Amino acid sequence: MANEDKKPEIKKPKFNSYWIYAVIILVFLGIQIFGGGSWSQPNKTTQADFEQFLKDGDVDKIEIINRKVAKVYLTQEARTKEVHARKKGGSILPPSPNDPSYQFEFGDLQNFENSFNRIIEDQDLNTKIVWETESNMWGELLLTLLPFIVIIGIWIFIMRRMSSGAGGGAGGQIFNIGKSKAKLFDHSTDVKTSFKDVAGLEGAKEEVQEIVDFLKNPSKYTALGGKIPKGALLIGMPGTGKTLLAKAVAGEAHVPFFSLSGSDFVEMFVGVGASRVRDLFKTAKEKSPSIIFIDEIDAIGRARGKNNFSGSNDERENTLNQLLTEMDGFGTNTNVIVLAATNRADVLDKALMRAGRFDRQIYIDLPDVRERKEIFEVHLRPLKKDKNLDTDFLSKQTPGFSGADIANVCNEAALIAARKERKSVGKQDFLDAVDRIVGGLEKKNKIITPEEKKSVAFHEAGHATVSWMLEHAAPLVKVTIVPRGRSLGAAWYLPEERMLVKPNQMLDEMCAALGGRAAEKVIFNEISTGALNDLEKITKQARAMVTIYGLNDEIGNLTYYDSSGQNEYGFTKPYSEKTAELIDEEISKLIETQYQRAIDLLEKHKDKLTVLANMLLEKEVIFKEDLQKIFGDRPFKKHVIEETKTNEEEE
Repeated sequence: MANEDKKPEIKKPKFNSYWIYAVIILVFLGIQIFGGGSWSQPNKTTQADFEQFLKDGDVDKIEIINRKVAKVYLTQEARTKEVHARKKGGSILPPSPNDPSYQFEFGDLQNFENSFNRIIEDQDLNTKIVWETESNMWGELLLTLLPFIVIIGIWIFIMRRMSSGAGGGAGGQIFNIGKSKAKLFDHSTDVKTSFKDVAGLEGAKEEVQEIVDFLKNPSKYTALGGKIPKGALLIGMPGTGKTLLAKAVAGEAHVPFFSLSGSDFVEMFVGVGASRVRDLFKTAKEKSPSIIFIDEIDAIGRARGKNNFSGSNDERENTLNQLLTEMDGFGTNTNVIVLAATNRADVLDKALMRAGRFDRQIYIDLPDVRERKEIFEVHLRPLKKDKNLDTDFLSKQTPGFSGADIANVCNEAALIAARKERKSVGKQDFLDAVDRIVGGLEKKNKIITPEEKKSVAFHEAGHATVSWMLEHAAPLVKVTIVPRGRSLGAAWYLPEERMLVKPNQMLDEMCAALGGRAAEKVIFNEISTGALNDLEKITKQARAMVTIYGLNDEIGNLTYYDSSGQNEYGFTKPYSEKTAELIDEEISKLIETQYQRAIDLLEKHKDKLTVLANMLLEKEVIFKEDLQKIFGDRPFKKHVIEETKTNEEEE
């Protein structure tokens, strides 16, 4: 019964400022139409009929308006004649005795006057002629103001469009352009992401979850005299889950959560960025305790004074200065916590990174095997997967993949299964998805000559042979000579996840990478351009050994690595020309030594290399089991985490 007593809510129309403009326009039009004189309009006639009326003596007087229109006034006797009876519908209101009966336009004024005077003299009439000048003041005023009205209207329209969605007021008026663009998430906002949806990232998740607990129950942490952290900076590679963690905070926190990007502070108007920072923190303090999340903070947080060569006002620096003041200045409030995310922490200003502003710096690394399994389980929930699908196997097939990459693998696998019209997504679909993402689209119609195909087969067989024979090289899982993307062939390996790498391990990896070019030299006694990707990788690795890790005896325990990144854009090297020559010599010596080592290995196992290459030419794809049949078990046994990695060969 309670529902029956409720009266239906009547939705009243919302007020719109355009109504005012419409009313003003209608008023001007009304004045223009109805403000020019009487609403009773005389009948139209011609000059010839007028002259006949004049000859008959029916005309009392005539008014000449603006020297082109004549209004005819009949005598009292003539008005009663049947010929002059007013036609119906000729006017809005009935005519009065003082209104003209006819009007007409004439061509030449002089001819009209001559004809009028001649008839007056011939008929001896007393008809008067009156000259009048009429003007529509409101119409002329409207025409004068119309250009200005149009210009002002266009300007208002453009400003409203530019500042639309600027926040801080309905419609995003131009006066609200300095308002913050932060989106507010609170109890009434439906945010479904929670910490359960964030797989892996256990350490980062604990720290972020603790920040939420700070605001929910501050007395628990402040009872011993401690202070709530003012900010936390999420640092990690793209796709590792920084923004996802922030979404989970928005879903879990029972306090207002303001979310925006660093680019939202940037605007074409001077001072807008600093104004938006002030408005953001003012709103957050009013709703405290609260959380502010700034994604991609490097858009405004770059180190100051690095690139401002012009000496002009730098809007980004002003915005950063205001942010620094709000986070730890005289007027700060401890009930507002700032979260920020970036993958370029090296370019951030030192004042922004100090304790008191961002007290905690949370590093988010690429997920390991266990974390990748948890991420797969999250992204596999909405898929119709095969019952026998093993998530352990999938996690081992995707080393070095970020959370975003794993999400892409799951989506690509579902698309591949749908393309093949399968009822569920199976193991092979995921393997094809990994091949598609890492190696590129399979090019079945790529034109390749038999000689080139044979060269690619021996190149890939050389990689497989050398990696199988070296202790620290990652053993091979699969080799293919099917062209994918820019590569003519690819090899999948089983690398170990190492926290520390020793020189012998790096040298074995370099030797395995040079196995392809070494096989071409051993079999064909000539080399090709197919080893570009290998050469690029080992050159970087050798340079790192010499100049970064201090693993070279000639250079010694020195490093020229700058973790701050400030020397990256420098015009000078941190070492002398003599040292530069020595570095180049040592890098070349390292690479050539491993190249000769690979040649010696392949010369020793040339017959098995040939068998493996012929099998690859026949099948196009071979696996670990095929290598075991040819080479037997590896000469050294150790625990290997079965994960895969690709090594692609450039065309």
